[in-house]
Amino acid sequence: MKSTFRLPVHATVGTRPPLATSDEDEEDRFVNRECYEFNHQLRLAWNDRRCEHCRHYLTARCAHLDEFLDDVEDLSPE
Repeated sequence: MKSTFRLPVHATVGTRPPLATSDEDEEDRFVNRECYEFNHQLRLAWNDRRCEHCRHYLTARCAHLDEFLDDVEDLSPE
């Protein structure tokens, strides 16, 4: 049985991103969010404003971590 991997959904405060209709739309959901803060431990060339390069990505400091945890629960085996 193959499983899929989904990136966490980090919506801006009070809103949820629209459902993606294509792979390109899916990627855009994780770019240029208002809460983005570049992780300066990474090379500056990596600052493409994507969630995975944010200082708060997958940490307790991420204001949207609950949404990520909800997504992980959706992937749990029954």
